[in-house]
Amino acid sequence: MNKIKLMSHLVAGYPTNELALTAARALIKGGADILEIQLPFSDPSADGPAIQTACTKVLERNYRTADGLAFIKQIHSEFPEIPVYLMSYASLVYTPGVENFCKKAAECGVKGMIIPDLPFDFDEGLTQACRKNGMINIPVAAPSMSSERLYKMAHAGFPYIYAALRVGITGTDTKIDSKTLEFLKKVSEGGSKVYGGFGISNGEQAKILASSVEAIVAGSVFVRIITENQNDMQKLSESVEAKARELTEI
Repeated sequence: MNKIKLMSHLVAGYPTNELALTAARALIKGGADILEIQLPFSDPSADGPAIQTACTKVLERNYRTADGLAFIKQIHSEFPEIPVYLMSYASLVYTPGVENFCKKAAECGVKGMIIPDLPFDFDEGLTQACRKNGMINIPVAAPSMSSERLYKMAHAGFPYIYAALRVGITGTDTKIDSKTLEFLKKVSEGGSKVYGGFGISNGEQAKILASSVEAIVAGSVFVRIITENQNDMQKLSESVEAKARELTEI
């Protein structure tokens, strides 16, 4: 059976390490091809209320970057065939040193980095450090970018680009129209494969996007399911798996 490729987003350690691991297993069972794991951060500029709240809850447990990397390592050891991308913000990567951070991430099994607030052409050495450690840097393109800047990113030779399907924050519903598809075309015109996300929550959206992207990206929808079912592990697992299937089945 044909399927739509899915990159699913998880907040490391949310709401507990055990439940986050349960959710990761359910996502993979439901058909997720890639896991995008976010390190909790106190001021996430691109995230909507669901993910912001999740980050806050995890940080209240004194969760650290090292804990997030240990969580990724655990998932990688259990599912070595599933690529894990680390999503975070510049502060967490820059503070310990970009190269140092990338080395640690790669040792934990990370295959790619998504750092939305590090511009692709002023990335503090992130692309180079990723390459040195066998990873890829995946820059983020937004519809608010100027045509010139978008062209520059699209032709900069990145293997993959993450296309935010609208301006603003994650989690609110995204209407996919001809403008969206035109934007995706521009992002991919230099040969980069495109991951498309922001506000993807149902199979109908996924089907419309499928032919224009390498994989769809869904995050807040899973965070909300985890939040709603955190007191019932079985239901959490079943609900996450069912949503992943809905998003991946053609």
